[in-house]
Amino acid sequence: MNIFRPLITAAALACATGAVQAQATLTPAPQNVVTLESSGTVEVQQDVLVLTLGTAKEGKDAATVQTQLRQALDTALAEVRKTAEPKLMDVRTGNFSLSPRYGQNQQITGWQGRAELVLEGRDFPRITGAAARATTLTISRVAFDLSREQRESVEGEAQQQAIARFKEQAGRLSTNFGFGGYSLREVAVHSSQSGPGLQPRMMAMEARGASMPDAPIPVEAGKASVTVTVTGSVQMR
Repeated sequence: MNIFRPLITAAALACATGAVQAQATLTPAPQNVVTLESSGTVEVQQDVLVLTLGTAKEGKDAATVQTQLRQALDTALAEVRKTAEPKLMDVRTGNFSLSPRYGQNQQITGWQGRAELVLEGRDFPRITGAAARATTLTISRVAFDLSREQRESVEGEAQQQAIARFKEQAGRLSTNFGFGGYSLREVAVHSSQSGPGLQPRMMAMEARGASMPDAPIPVEAGKASVTVTVTGSVQMR
């Protein structure tokens, strides 16, 4: 009896597995299911200025070029930190690079480097004024963005628009196909942001002007669009 028991057990498991597979195969695919997509978009004023200052140096000696970059950066940092304040004007260092310059026969003939300082915040006059006083660096890039608070405040409105349109589509299609209503099967919500200020706008290195080297440059933010997209499927019934 003990000899045949494992064989009986194995056979029973095989039968049970086969029954489950057969049942899964026989389960009908969902019927009267439609996939939908809707979106809501809200336009909002950009409220964050991202201003990049930089300087480039070159010379025959790497250590000398690096020292010049550090001195220019340290001097600018000391100046802009005087008026730095969280969210109004945050200060951080940007790119710092040093690379060889090659001549004939791939021989190193000198070195070139670049250092950057980034000012970011909501107080535009404070930022442009600090940049103007940092005379060891010049303005290389200006960009605008949305603060997290500004983006979240309009995401809710855009989401309401997208959901309302999704429900309206689902109800209309259900009616048009002759059904009395629908039930939600699955849904996904995604948000995105677009606007001219998200792509940095290059500025001339002479942006301050020769006659007024310490004058703040004029800046004006544009508008960004926050879009929320709702995708999903509904069961018409």
